[in-house]
Amino acid sequence: MSGVLYGVGLGPGDPDLMTLRAHRLIAGAQVVAYPSLAGGASFARSIAAGVIAKGAREIVMDVPMTVARGPAQAAYDTGAAQISAALDQGDDVVCLCEGDPFFYGSFMYLFARLADKYRVEVVPGVTSITTCAARAGMPLAARNERLTVLPGPLPEAELRARIDGAESVAIMKVGRHLEKIRAVIGDLGLMERAMYIERASLPDEVVCPLSEAPEKAPYFSMILLTKGADPWL
Repeated sequence: MSGVLYGVGLGPGDPDLMTLRAHRLIAGAQVVAYPSLAGGASFARSIAAGVIAKGAREIVMDVPMTVARGPAQAAYDTGAAQISAALDQGDDVVCLCEGDPFFYGSFMYLFARLADKYRVEVVPGVTSITTCAARAGMPLAARNERLTVLPGPLPEAELRARIDGAESVAIMKVGRHLEKIRAVIGDLGLMERAMYIERASLPDEVVCPLSEAPEKAPYFSMILLTKGADPWL
């Protein structure tokens, strides 16, 4: 019989925010797979490092961070083939994913390649949005409010239109798009309603008003903003 593939959400970075189920599956895994920056370290593995059993086999997927989709897709093809080989041998495979596997998570690319051939179980994780909201002390939605989630790479015009028509907004993948996003929010007169968070839950996290944010932002950064009166009061 084939093994089971587990897509395990690790949460935003602090190992204490892993779920009990994630901890149990990782600790008992004989085969662990995870993505890493090509030629660099794996953030996913660093979160789970204290839980991975000694002697566990590790499948490393070197994923290049490029605008072109081809190289990354090729990396997931290779990773899926390695995982398939382990599953065919009857081994369960625990695939580590930052945050939640199905919320901008890398695991969804493996799921698309393997779910029709093998038994796959997805273990949800604490998302970066809920973590950032908690660290910033910003309730995001109450009653009938809508929360809009936007990726930072959106074109400026689309970003402006979507923020303008939203109630509460979470902007992810800020990185090199920080200045564009900051300019749009400023032009909309919403600067005082926006918070900037980077590396939430980690020792070097930054939480501050967007107006005080640094000039450059890492990939793991987010902007939250809410409009109007505080509806939870």
